[in-house]
Amino acid sequence: MNDYRLDTRCVQAGYTPGNGEPRQIPIIQSTTFKYATSEDMGKLFDLEASGYFYTRLQNPTNDYVAAKIAALEGGTSAMLTSSGQAANFFALFNICSAGDHIVSSSSIYGGTFNLISVTMARMGISVTFVRPDCTMEELNAAFQENTKCVFGETIANPALTVLDIEMFARAAHAHGVPLIVDNTFPTPVNCRPIEWGADIVTHSTTKYMDGHGAAVGGAIVDSGKFDWMAHKDKFPGLCEPDDSYHGVTYAERFGKEGAFITKCTAQLMRDFGSIQSPQNAFILNLGLESLHVRMPRHSENGKAVAEFLASHEKVARVNYCDLPNDPFHAAQQKYLPNGSCGVVSFELKGGREAASRFMKELKLAAIETHVADARTCCLCPSASTHRQMTDEQLEKAGIPAGLVRMSCGLEDKQDLIDDIKQALEKA
Repeated sequence: MNDYRLDTRCVQAGYTPGNGEPRQIPIIQSTTFKYATSEDMGKLFDLEASGYFYTRLQNPTNDYVAAKIAALEGGTSAMLTSSGQAANFFALFNICSAGDHIVSSSSIYGGTFNLISVTMARMGISVTFVRPDCTMEELNAAFQENTKCVFGETIANPALTVLDIEMFARAAHAHGVPLIVDNTFPTPVNCRPIEWGADIVTHSTTKYMDGHGAAVGGAIVDSGKFDWMAHKDKFPGLCEPDDSYHGVTYAERFGKEGAFITKCTAQLMRDFGSIQSPQNAFILNLGLESLHVRMPRHSENGKAVAEFLASHEKVARVNYCDLPNDPFHAAQQKYLPNGSCGVVSFELKGGREAASRFMKELKLAAIETHVADARTCCLCPSASTHRQMTDEQLEKAGIPAGLVRMSCGLEDKQDLIDDIKQALEKA
């Protein structure tokens, strides 16, 4: 299927029915799977045979959809998780443990910022944050002896900064560690980080991949390119026997192409159980089948709204990398030449109070803790998704208190502009 173009992969990758089998991906709504002998099941537990024994670890429906996402991103293996937050945690914790260190872009989703800076810090994992547009010298200075990975978002939520993927990958590899990139906002339709050097790609599939606000989920994709054994002193969990799983050495047994996802499934999914339900995976696949059609429309609407806002006297600042005067426009042209996404963030003159009045007057756009939906929605991040961050942290992340994040859906762009215009007049 990788021989086909992306549009075809969106529709058909991951699942090929046999003669007389369901044309649509079947929902295997079962917790367990039957085997004839204990020996047959034992081979699965020993990772000597492929198959299913308990949906908390793996499920056929999920694997079909994960295979499609891997094909879209150009990876060798993938897995689904219960949410995007679970995907990022698993991707990081799969190679980090107490005493380790992460280098991360400071411009990331507030929940992920809190995960890394607070929750994982309680596990003994430290972090150094750097600007997404930092210099190579600044980036290299952030690494420590115990650094195990680098993390960033292709387009940050909600600051909409663009990560210099190639530079971050070059620095990560020079220090013998992988680059993990959250590619939720562009999706593989608008950017494929693996092509720019990323090693692991994550997604909140809740967003554009589902696209209809119907199913929470996440995904992790392995490029299959990072040579774990070449840096085995840094990654004992992958390169030394796992005493919790029959002494298997994942990097030796499954190679570069399968070690990361196999360990993540056999160890982390086993212990944390953050599996995506088969029903949600089925709904996700319905969204994926139209992803290549929807993303250009989201990007078109986002750009039209951003251009209107940039010309309005009541708007102090607009963040949208596809605008020529945006500080990340050059990076957008390099990594996202076909468009970025439908999300626009902007700051109103009058700060938080003006933002609150503006959102109250909107008719089409709903105030929701959501983004990247078929329907337009908006929120004030400092009062919702990022409210756990201090004003200083908000400023560093490029999220002033009066910032509004608007996710442009699939409606007519002129109707969206007219709605924004009337709300601005009243604000």
